[in-house]
Amino acid sequence: MYTTLVGMAPGATEPSALTSPPESPHPPKPRQKRVQVARACDWCRIHRIKCDNHLPCSNCKKRRGQCNQGAIEVRTLPHAYRKIERLESRVRELEQELENERRAKRPGIALNTPHTTPPSSTSPGSSNLGIARASSPLSDHESSSERKRSPEGVHVRTARSQQETWYGPSSLLYFIRRVNTFLNTSLQQSRPINRMLPDSTDKLFDGPPEEEQGHQSTSAAGQNPVAAGSFLTPTQEEYFVGLYWQTFHTTHLVLDEVVFKEHYQSLWAVSGRGRKSSALVDIVIALCLQYGHANGSAASLRVNGNDATVVSRWYYQRCQKLLTNELESPTLLTLQCHILSSVYLCWGFFPNMADSTCTLAVRTAYMLGLHLDPPPEMPQREREMRKRLWWTLYVLDSKLSMKLGRPFLLDHTNITCSLPRDDHEAATSSGSVYAPLGEDVTWLTFNLETIKLFLAVRAAYTAFYKKQLSAPSTSHDHTSRGNSDIESHAHYLGPYIDRIDDWVKGVPSAIKTKRQDYGTPFSTDFSPLEIEQFASPWLQRQRLLLELMYHNLCINLYRPFIRFAPTTTPTPTADKMATQCASHAIMLTHIMHQVLSSTSILTGWAEAFQWQWNATMSLIGFVVAYPQVALTPAAKSAIDLSVAVFEISGGSFATAASAAAITRELSTQADVLTKQTKSGQDLAQKAEEMSLTTQTSGLPENESLTDNSSTVQQTQAGAWNYDDGVVASMQDMLAESMDMAFSVDTQDFGMLLWPDMSNDFQATPWTQPQYQI
Repeated sequence: MYTTLVGMAPGATEPSALTSPPESPHPPKPRQKRVQVARACDWCRIHRIKCDNHLPCSNCKKRRGQCNQGAIEVRTLPHAYRKIERLESRVRELEQELENERRAKRPGIALNTPHTTPPSSTSPGSSNLGIARASSPLSDHESSSERKRSPEGVHVRTARSQQETWYGPSSLLYFIRRVNTFLNTSLQQSRPINRMLPDSTDKLFDGPPEEEQGHQSTSAAGQNPVAAGSFLTPTQEEYFVGLYWQTFHTTHLVLDEVVFKEHYQSLWAVSGRGRKSSALVDIVIALCLQYGHANGSAASLRVNGNDATVVSRWYYQRCQKLLTNELESPTLLTLQCHILSSVYLCWGFFPNMADSTCTLAVRTAYMLGLHLDPPPEMPQREREMRKRLWWTLYVLDSKLSMKLGRPFLLDHTNITCSLPRDDHEAATSSGSVYAPLGEDVTWLTFNLETIKLFLAVRAAYTAFYKKQLSAPSTSHDHTSRGNSDIESHAHYLGPYIDRIDDWVKGVPSAIKTKRQDYGTPFSTDFSPLEIEQFASPWLQRQRLLLELMYHNLCINLYRPFIRFAPTTTPTPTADKMATQCASHAIMLTHIMHQVLSSTSILTGWAEAFQWQWNATMSLIGFVVAYPQVALTPAAKSAIDLSVAVFEISGGSFATAASAAAITRELSTQADVLTKQTKSGQDLAQKAEEMSLTTQTSGLPENESLTDNSSTVQQTQAGAWNYDDGVVASMQDMLAESMDMAFSVDTQDFGMLLWPDMSNDFQATPWTQPQYQI
């Protein structure tokens, strides 16, 4: 009846169930992170249920329905810009992938280097056979008949060099070469076009007189030439620095006004007698002195007996000397100096020097990493300044490269820098104070629209350049092949023209100049401008320059379609584009004449003067090539109007008087050509009527056809029969026009000219072409 309890010995162990320590509880599993869904499908979004990232999603699989994800609706303008940037970035990636794929599949090419080893230097048994094949311009699967076309161009000596300089097919010099070759062939004459230019009074490196040089050396010994009086006084410098903000600052976004003024003020802090040297201040003053001399505001300025032009060159030269110390470790200030120096040289009609300086600016921009999008941690104001500098350089490179017909310096493939902003926030933080122009339109909008315009034009230029080089040259008969090629190129240009038209539609009305008589801005309806009387000068200048720039780009875009040889097959699209070239040139001339004769907005603006010269020579080529079309009378009137433009500009530019004289004489010769052409057509028509009369009168058919053929052939070949005086005067004037092209050195942004178009007027007898215009 007793309960026995069994005791445990001291050394005994307990059962495992009792002796094992209690198991520690498992740590709680971390809460699973909720999967973020980029965008729910349409069905889940409508029913407000959870969706996933699968397509189709799990909900649509269960209900066995269709799963769709509609496009994201663009609700705001910044949202649209971001989407456009993403799409453009994706397009660049796909284009690069496609190009890499093509290079990988391209046979027989080991290195993308030019052919440097002559075929004769490698014997058949040489061990360097593989290298010779790699450097050969033909692959193993190409024959000599499929050789790629080489870029056309013209070599001409300039007035400042004994060496010939190459200008590509997009330059105005190349177009003048076409006109000269056509006239030489038609008139059975041979006159060179690369004659030496007469010495120009504008020599960049002309030094001061000997006594002035001695004064400069004395000043240099004191290390303060400004204080010694060799340059401008502080009051004069302040005037020209202020002129910069009224003119160049709103058209060339290179400087931050607040930062520059702080820098300029710091130069005077140490010494009260003179400022310290600064390359940036020197080039700003040089640029404004150059412009002031042209527009007359600095006409009375004299420094030791020298005018503003000479003084501006002193400042330019000192700027370049100061920049040599910054080449190894450049800064944003260094880049700003290079860009403004290139602009200075462009305005001074030194295109090759401007091109070289622009090359230095591009390399400096790459060193500073401006081609990359600024990091987000950088202050917004500094980020926008870097973007403006990069895209200003992009526009400058596009201008010079297309103008001279040379390769672009900036490459799209490694650019990630986004476009600068132009909203009110960006304008407020820019450092400059200008009144807003309306909703989402500020003084920065002009710069953004200029960039977009050059993006569209440069895309067309690049596409056609590649098309020219990729077209195999399978025939030496350029005449028979030219019409089909030029028509196909005209069709190929169509989509790019649509992009430019879209740009015109997207330009805000606040930076458009209205037209009278209900005319349309940026059109070629020849309606006069309605210049707003009480708008700020900087705004009026932005409006005019944007439209003039557009017309100038269109002139050069369409100019390759002006032909000087007869056509055997209809080419309506190419003929329409040739007419468009003349229409834009006429409109540009009308605008320039109205603005210069009624306002002072563009007085002394060198770039506008160069655009006028470009339009005038394009019109002369059109009238010579198309003497009987409907637009020819309007083109002739515009040529006469351009003479008035050059006469008005005579007080600003030394070359204006020469431009007016050449234009006046070429216009007279064009009238002679028109009369001779009409006379030749009348003779041909009479010969045809005589032939028909002879056939109906009962003469033998063979004899009648033989006589008629001989008569018509003589008439066609003699359609350009001029006396010796007319021929000599025309050739002299055309040679002078070539010289004028170097003196004026127009801003030419035109399309490349394909070799077939330049060689389609060989030694065959010329007949009046039947153009489809």
